[in-house]
Amino acid sequence: RGLLPLLTVFHLERAEDAARRAGLSTQPIWRKLWDDVMKTRPPNSESITCWRKKFLETFFSNVLHGVLDVSSDWRLNDRHFSPLLHSSPHVSQLTLCNMLQGAVELTAEHNHKVLENLAGSLRILKFQHLLSCDQSIKRSLVLLLHRLIHHGSVSQVSMYSWPVPDTVLLVLILTMSAGFWRSGNALAYHSSPCGLCREEDKAQRQESAQEGAERGCDTEQDGHSGENQKRSPKRADAPTNSVLSGPRSPPLRNAACEETSSDVPCGHTSIQGGSSPHSSSEQLSCHPIPQKTRRRLKPAVGRKRRCLRRSRGHYADPEDLYDFVFTVKRGGPAGILSLKAAHRFRSVSTLELFSVPLTGETCRTLSNLLSSWVSLENLVLSYNGLNANISCILSGLRALSRHPECRFRVLRVSDMFSHMPCMELVRCILSALPQLHTLSVSFDLKNQLEGSRPEANPSCDKAEIPESCLEVLEIRFPREPLHTAFLLPVLKASKSLQQLSLDSATLPCPQELGLLLEVLKECTPNLKKLSFHDVNLAEHQKEVLLLLQDPGLQEITFSFCRLFESSTAEFLSEIINTVKRNSSLKSLKLPGNRLGNQRLVALADIFSEDSSSSLCQLDVSSNCIKPDGLLEFTKKLEGHIQQRGGQLPFTHLRLFQNWLDQDAETAQEALRRLKAVCSVVNDAWDSSQAFADYISVM
Repeated sequence: RGLLPLLTVFHLERAEDAARRAGLSTQPIWRKLWDDVMKTRPPNSESITCWRKKFLETFFSNVLHGVLDVSSDWRLNDRHFSPLLHSSPHVSQLTLCNMLQGAVELTAEHNHKVLENLAGSLRILKFQHLLSCDQSIKRSLVLLLHRLIHHGSVSQVSMYSWPVPDTVLLVLILTMSAGFWRSGNALAYHSSPCGLCREEDKAQRQESAQEGAERGCDTEQDGHSGENQKRSPKRADAPTNSVLSGPRSPPLRNAACEETSSDVPCGHTSIQGGSSPHSSSEQLSCHPIPQKTRRRLKPAVGRKRRCLRRSRGHYADPEDLYDFVFTVKRGGPAGILSLKAAHRFRSVSTLELFSVPLTGETCRTLSNLLSSWVSLENLVLSYNGLNANISCILSGLRALSRHPECRFRVLRVSDMFSHMPCMELVRCILSALPQLHTLSVSFDLKNQLEGSRPEANPSCDKAEIPESCLEVLEIRFPREPLHTAFLLPVLKASKSLQQLSLDSATLPCPQELGLLLEVLKECTPNLKKLSFHDVNLAEHQKEVLLLLQDPGLQEITFSFCRLFESSTAEFLSEIINTVKRNSSLKSLKLPGNRLGNQRLVALADIFSEDSSSSLCQLDVSSNCIKPDGLLEFTKKLEGHIQQRGGQLPFTHLRLFQNWLDQDAETAQEALRRLKAVCSVVNDAWDSSQAFADYISVM
């Protein structure tokens, strides 16, 4: 126990197993290392369960990007310690930024073992603040993506804050994330082809030859049969412009890879061909595969990350980095993705694009990729300036949804301006993607060019939406009126809905909220969580009480809903009595409703001796609560606990952004006593600065 703090990182890491067997925890030592070396407080530090992993993962990133000098601390400066090599097995997420210097370093020959470690440990790969870079750096990125995605374990690719994206670089990342890339010399690693591809190529040639021999083809002479075996690999390579059957491996393990040269325009209606009003260069081109070839390439059960064999003689100059996919057809629309000479490798299951503008050309390319991205489960598009191009993205997702092995379940779309009313977009999405489990649509403002656009037709409640699998629906309205009639067809089609969140909506008439509650009760029998944020409920006290007594709801959120703006003391008493009688409600969140000290103290009566409430979590963040009020609430809560014989279901209290800094001593006493009762989550919020910021923008 006394020796562990004296060890260097290298020896501390080697002693980890021995310490565990001896019943000793190294977590305090790794935490102290973090404080001494990183000198920052990590976000959500309360939720960190392993400081060893947290330290080594951050250490790897800082060393890779040159922001940490290992000679700065004696515990890092060990001649046996290779910073990148020894920390890489602990890295599950990595961020590459700016000029992609990290990609160049990781693909350098002396870091070959580091890259091998990352291929096994890395799950999330992020790109942030990218800049244009030369072709040699892009080639390093290709090698990195090929190893970490196609032959690795990366399941999520995220891109952040790229105001003016390099189109070639963006399409390159998207295409390789989708599992497409050419093979041959273009994937040479230190002047030799990818070893993993070469091994898989050899294994598949042997398998093809063996299957050809077993089939016997024409049962003629033995010599004839041997000749067929020799030609078997060649025939398997022939249909380079065909769409092979989809992968049959578990999620994220695309064992068999698809080859395709099909171009899927954003207006396509079917994956399997069909006519299109577009020019012939835009039409979907699918050529049937001879049945023998299809059987020959069927993946064997249990083979891991096996790729299709690489065709020879179909590629242009191997030094051209982009000829596999970025051949813009002459005479056709720019940017339509051509997948000639491309092979299908393993692909990621989650794609996130935050603040990355997408042009029409890029949207068509992304739509093309999405149409066959069968491993994709989650797609997040945030502040991409899509506008009307959202229909192009939906077209690709619609084609994907028809694939028998489609696993797509979560779609989150948010942007500054909405191209159409929110409910209209929600209906379009659910009509195209009935298999969705989670849908989130969020907009800040109506389209500035459509300030006087008409609202959707009230007859939309008659619109038919196929029955969906939707479980979570989140809608953030750009200050649009919430018409229950528009929401009705969505709720009727979503019998499995468990969570509904409505944000920044306006209620066009006093009866609207009552109508919504009736519809929810009738159409969503499985609803467990209901949330209102920034919806003015000051004049809807009756409906608020009805929600609080609903026996089906387990979590209710009224966030910044101005609940007590024009209420009386009787309303608060009714809320308390209603919650006391509701034994099914587990979580009540009331942030931003100006509770103040007096109302907070009154809320403690929810846990009185005569209460049948099962409330576990209470959120009173941003409610102008002062230290003396919190202390009085704590004392009252302690009294109720004593009356109940120490039994209380209450376990979590959230106190973010309250005025607890006005009397630090009283606040500390209140928090100390509260933490003996329940888990308390708060922050060091400067209320005076926040008030100054509020005044400055008035």
